[in-house]
Amino acid sequence: MELDYYKALEVTRNATNAEIKQAYRRLALKFHPSNRETGNDERFNELGEAYDVLSDPRKKATYDKFGVKGLKGGIPPEHGSSGAWSSKYIYHGNPDKTFKQFFGGDNPFADFDTNDAPLLFGGLTPGVVKTQDSAIERDLPLSLDDLFHGCTKKIKISRRVMNEDGHTSSIRDKILTIDVKPGWNEGTRIVFPKEGDQGPNRIPADIVFIVRHKSHPLFVRQLSDLIYKVQISLVMALTGFSVEVETLDGRLLRIPINDIVHPVYQKVVTGEGMPLSQDPSQRGNLIITFDIQFPEKLSAERKSLIKQALTFKC
Repeated sequence: MELDYYKALEVTRNATNAEIKQAYRRLALKFHPSNRETGNDERFNELGEAYDVLSDPRKKATYDKFGVKGLKGGIPPEHGSSGAWSSKYIYHGNPDKTFKQFFGGDNPFADFDTNDAPLLFGGLTPGVVKTQDSAIERDLPLSLDDLFHGCTKKIKISRRVMNEDGHTSSIRDKILTIDVKPGWNEGTRIVFPKEGDQGPNRIPADIVFIVRHKSHPLFVRQLSDLIYKVQISLVMALTGFSVEVETLDGRLLRIPINDIVHPVYQKVVTGEGMPLSQDPSQRGNLIITFDIQFPEKLSAERKSLIKQALTFKC
């Protein structure tokens, strides 16, 4: 099967010389046999031949007009006046030679090496293992409503991304999408692997978002339970009353309190707390606590009445 030079370099037939050079630079570095991750001898050889042809105007003109057969088999002399390559083309078969000619010098990676430290580019230097940057951690503040119902958060980040030439970079924005699940707890970690800054000498850091609770005007979360605090009078504490609580899903609960309420008394309403992260169909509890407001002053008459009311005869 004949080699398609344009496909080999992943460019179109309208590609400029600069685009052809850029494509060869990127792909040759990627598929160089010394690259532990993506090295490919056959692919590297195809790239060398494709660049050898497309980077030469006469060879390229012949290939564009007569294809591989015309390029390698030679073309009739009458077509030579057009500037086309009229001799039979034979690739020298040494892709390393093309590679070194392109990058210059005996060290084809010298373009990228600015000091005496080992080059860490795409695993091309044998025996050198790239290390990953430390994770970048950011808080993800979420309301109780977000964590009760679940939601989707889109977060824009700016990071440094390597350009196609393989040795320069630029700042680009990216949108990360987080699907918040009902019942996620404080401290839940959402990891986006290798979304940090890119660079020739490192593996990008993971970006980690950590769930943090925003304060709520009515509830305090305690694991899967919701704490709801009510202020009541001493009379209410002793005689009973009802508590109305609007839930996070918009329902109004009317909860009768018929017990005598003391300072450590709690009313537990089962199944009205936060969804459980492992099974959102199940919920924790709603725990109602009470702040009893005692009167600041009592007249002698009222004190007497209270004593009478609270004096129990055996």
